[in-house]
Amino acid sequence: MKSYDIIIVGGGHAGIEAAVSAAQMGCTVGLVTMDKNAMGRMSCNPAIGGSAKGHLVHEIDALGGAMGLIADQSGIQFRTLNKSKGPAVWAGRSQNDRKIYSEVALKTVLAVKNIEIIEESLIEAIEENKQIVGVKTLNCEEIKCRALIVCSGTFLNGLMHTGLKSIKGGRFGELPSVGLTESLVKMGFEYGRLKTGTPPRLNKNSINWDILEEQPGDIPPKPFSLRTPLNEFPYIPQLSCHLTYTNQIVHKILEKGFDRSPMFTGRIQGVGPRYCPSIEDKINRFSDKERHQLFLEPEGLDSDLIYINGFSTSLPEEIQIEALHQIKGLENVEMVRPGYAVEYDYFPPYQVDLTLETKLIKGLYFAGQINGTSGYEEAAGQGIVAGINAALKIQNRPEFVLKRSESYIGVLIDDLVGKSTSEPYRMFTSRAEHRLILRQDNADRRLTKYGYEFGLISKEMFDELTKREIKITKSKEFLSNTKLQPAIINEYLESVNSATIDSSEPIDKLIKRPEVELKSLLASIEKQNNGFDLLKDETVLEQTEIEIKYEGYIQRQIELIAKIEKYEEVLIPLNFNYNNLKSISTEGREKLSKVKPRSLGQASRISGVTPSDISVLLVYLKS
Repeated sequence: MKSYDIIIVGGGHAGIEAAVSAAQMGCTVGLVTMDKNAMGRMSCNPAIGGSAKGHLVHEIDALGGAMGLIADQSGIQFRTLNKSKGPAVWAGRSQNDRKIYSEVALKTVLAVKNIEIIEESLIEAIEENKQIVGVKTLNCEEIKCRALIVCSGTFLNGLMHTGLKSIKGGRFGELPSVGLTESLVKMGFEYGRLKTGTPPRLNKNSINWDILEEQPGDIPPKPFSLRTPLNEFPYIPQLSCHLTYTNQIVHKILEKGFDRSPMFTGRIQGVGPRYCPSIEDKINRFSDKERHQLFLEPEGLDSDLIYINGFSTSLPEEIQIEALHQIKGLENVEMVRPGYAVEYDYFPPYQVDLTLETKLIKGLYFAGQINGTSGYEEAAGQGIVAGINAALKIQNRPEFVLKRSESYIGVLIDDLVGKSTSEPYRMFTSRAEHRLILRQDNADRRLTKYGYEFGLISKEMFDELTKREIKITKSKEFLSNTKLQPAIINEYLESVNSATIDSSEPIDKLIKRPEVELKSLLASIEKQNNGFDLLKDETVLEQTEIEIKYEGYIQRQIELIAKIEKYEEVLIPLNFNYNNLKSISTEGREKLSKVKPRSLGQASRISGVTPSDISVLLVYLKS
């Protein structure tokens, strides 16, 4: 009988991170997937990152994960979003070649020793005395394991809908996973149904590109991973995306199909993503809007397929094509494949702990869409945390929990466990109360220490980060101690429409002005001063400027975190009986008993638990 330390179900974005991290930490891993060539397949948009999601990719990379490296090697366009706003919301995004992404993902997994890919489908998880001991495959083969990580994506009892037609499947052309849900329900888990959707795919040769607005990538592009060699990047040719819009005629055509929409007729029972709605949902909910933005995005260098971002739909096929023909640039477009919605099983995430181990069964971990999330990046962030924790548990080492105050991944998991979700969860910068500290540009400074501790980050990379920290500290000191005379700096200040100075001022005070940029300021006075060698490193310069420019705001967030940490340090036993607390609200008692928070801080963030409940709980715990 085969045996592994860890078995991972699913070769998607969560499964890849779980497998690679656990194997690099020394565990033997069996990665179960129906088709190894579908490894990391981008079911929906072939893109990585975006608002808040880019933060997650940088954090995964800082921990030693694979997503950033794979995205860099397969990217056909790179852009930093929100550059006109503050650094807290800057977000990297790449458009990727779908085929190359999967090829690189498979090579990445195969390059890690201790991983064996098993092309199979699981129908049962096996436990003894509330402890995972193995799994059973569709061919009735039993495989032993000490930990099981379920990263099943949209495949658990997957059902795809287009109009009134429904086909069993977790993704176009791929069978669903049947049996595993039922196995977990027998163990006592609660499950539900969610849905997500995808747009039609268009033939690029049938689109009138000349009348569309072009969206090129950044020049030069910035990679996601700090391990990507800049002299080799970008690895492959870069392409543009294009922009177009719906109109009132399109909306009227789509409305004709509402009576055959599986979403409106009740054929789909699962709840869809609120923040990434289908086109029919947009028209229904935002009937006052005259148009909706659509992005035409290439699926690859050698592919004729175009992904129409913003037109996710499960309306009848003939309605989809009729509406598309009324969109600017798509008058004669050929629809290669209609859009569809996929409905699948998930397990409300209050059932997992902050390590992503389930509270009911030891050694069983859930990661990705099984926890109710939506998106590749959210899945990958959970995957690496689950992989690290499964390995740590097997090695009898302390568990790994990321705080809300140190990462978006920490925010994501804390939200899932404490608030659970009844709709697909998507990450936004607004979900992070400390987002000025949790920027994508400083993810390595926040999290690389953990990747190094777990053996996922090399000593060379960790040493380089340590040296850079020293440079940043020295640069801040230098800019604080170096004063500029009016004769030297006033010409530059006038050029950027900033008030001139009458007496000498330190550089750090000048760059607190919004219109003053450190790089251009230094360039303007380079001939007068030769002390700027430290700031010739672009990363050091960027970090130094951000820390000085936003110093007051950053300090306030640090002080707030220190206050909140006092609640985080008040621990609650997992077997605590909340029925003993007669003074708290009935809803509070029910929610606390259900979630079983680890600390008073986590308890305070649970929906339905009032400040009064927390005060009572604090008094009880202290006594």
